[in-house]
Amino acid sequence: MSDEFFFLDEPVLEFGEGQVAQDPHDGLALFGPTGSVRSIRDHVVIGTNTGVALWQQWVMEMNSPAACVDVDRQRPWPPYPGYEVAFGAKWPLPYKSYSIDGEELKHSSFIGERYQRAFAVANHYLEPFAAKIPKLDSLPGLAICVVPDDVFKNCRMKSYVAHPSDGNESKKLMPEVERQVEDRKSGQLSLGFDDEEPVSIEFMSYSPDFRRQIKARVMAYDIPIQIVKESTLLISDQVRNGEPGVNPLSDRLWNLGTALFYKSGHKPWRTPWAREGVCYIGLAYRIDDRNDRSACCAAQMFLNDGDGVVFVGEFGPWYSSRTGEFHLDQESAHDLMRGVIETYNGMDAPPLREVFLHARSGINRSEFAGFRSACPDDVSLVGIRVRKDREGPRLFRHDDHPEPSKRGKHPVIRGTFWKRTARHGLLFTSGFKPRIATYDGWEVPVPLAISIQHGEADIVQVAKDILGLTKLNYNSCQLGESEPITVKYSDKVGEILLANPDLPRKDWKPNFKFYI
Repeated sequence: MSDEFFFLDEPVLEFGEGQVAQDPHDGLALFGPTGSVRSIRDHVVIGTNTGVALWQQWVMEMNSPAACVDVDRQRPWPPYPGYEVAFGAKWPLPYKSYSIDGEELKHSSFIGERYQRAFAVANHYLEPFAAKIPKLDSLPGLAICVVPDDVFKNCRMKSYVAHPSDGNESKKLMPEVERQVEDRKSGQLSLGFDDEEPVSIEFMSYSPDFRRQIKARVMAYDIPIQIVKESTLLISDQVRNGEPGVNPLSDRLWNLGTALFYKSGHKPWRTPWAREGVCYIGLAYRIDDRNDRSACCAAQMFLNDGDGVVFVGEFGPWYSSRTGEFHLDQESAHDLMRGVIETYNGMDAPPLREVFLHARSGINRSEFAGFRSACPDDVSLVGIRVRKDREGPRLFRHDDHPEPSKRGKHPVIRGTFWKRTARHGLLFTSGFKPRIATYDGWEVPVPLAISIQHGEADIVQVAKDILGLTKLNYNSCQLGESEPITVKYSDKVGEILLANPDLPRKDWKPNFKFYI
C-alpha cells in the first residue's frame, strides 16, 4: 500500500459567452446560462385554490431579487439577482391554472389503505392531463403540482393514517384485491364477489408513494412535472430576510429556479473539463416491492456536456441476500450496454472513446464480460465501484489551536483525495469549501470509496471525473454534492420506474428531467 494525498481543485463550470466559474451561483449571476435563452416555455399549475395562489405569488418572487439581510450569511447563502438576470429571460405566469377541490383531495389523502390512498390523490392531479391540457392550442413545457403538506405526508411509502376518511372500508376489500392479483399472476380470470362487479385492482399497479407514482404515470403525457409543497412557497419575514432557523428565500429561489430551467428544456451550465468521446454510466438496481426474489436494473448515461439519458433493463434474480449486492447475468449486461452504445451513436456526440461504469454494488467478472462484449473494440471500458465509506478512516485538518484537545476538529477541504493503491482511493466530496468559507454539512465528512474493479485507468483522473460529476445536479443550485450524479440519482430512477412495474414500457421516457 502506497498512500499519497492529492488536493483536487474545485471543478469549474461553463456559463454564458464561454465564461467559467466554480460556483453555479456566481456563474449564473455574472454570465447567465450556457447558450442563448430568449424565452421560457409556457407552464401550467395544478393545485388547490390555496396552492395556485401561492404559485402565482411565487412567480412574482422568482422575477425579483432576494438576499439575506445579514451580510455575513450571504457567502453560504448567495443573493439571488432575479430570474432574468440569472437565466436570461423572465419566468412567465402560468399559461393555465387547474384547481383541485381541497376537501376532496384531503378526503382522498386520508383513505385507510395506502395503495388506494396514493392512487386517489394522484388521480386528482392527473385529471387535467387527461381531460383539459390536451385541448390547449399547444402543450406546455412543464406542469407545476402544488401539494398540501399533509397530503404529501400521508402519501409517502410507509405513511399510516390514524383516522381513515373511509372508515377502513378500503382495507376490508384488500383480501379480495390480493386474491385477484394472485389470480392475474397465475393467468386465471377472477370474477370478484358472487353477485357483484369484480373489484378494480388498477391501483395495485402503481407505487403507494404519491411522488413515485405520479412521476411515472405522467410520462404518458410527455410533460415533465415539478412537485412543490405548499410550505416551500410560503414566505414569512423570517424566510424573506434569511434569518437563522429557516432556509432563506434566496436559496429556495436559486434551487427551484435552476430545476425549472432544466425541466423547461435548457441546461444552466456545461462541463468544460469533460473529455470528448467519454460517457459515464450509473447502474441502478431496485428490488420488486411484491417479489423480493426479483430486481430490475436501470442505467443512466451522462455525456460530456451534461446530457442525461435513462435506460431500463429486465427484471431478474439480480439481488443476492447473502452478499447484499446486485449483479446482472452476462446476457442482460450485454443487452443493457448495447442499448447504451446504440443510443450514444445516434446522438450528436463525438465518436465514443471511453465508457466509465459507476455502481454502488460493484461489478463482477461475468457482468463486466457482458458489458465488454457489447462495446466496440476501440472503446475503453472501465468498471468502478463508487459508494460512501461510512466504516473507513476519516481525515481532519491540522491546526495550531493553543489547546491541544481542540486541535484537528475542522473537516478536510472538499476535493481531498487519499490514494491508497493504484486502483483504490478515498475522495472527500464533502468538507470545507473555500468559496463559501465553511463546511455546510452536519456530520464528519464521509469519503467516497472509489475502486477500479475492471479495465485500466488512472485513479487520480477517475477521482477528478467523479468530483466533476458532483456538480451536474440540475435539480438544485449547489457548489457540489456529496455523490456524483451517476450514483446520486440511481435510487430516484429506480423508485419511479421500477416501483411501478405495470407502467407500459412505451410510456417510459429516456429524458432525465422526468425523474428528478
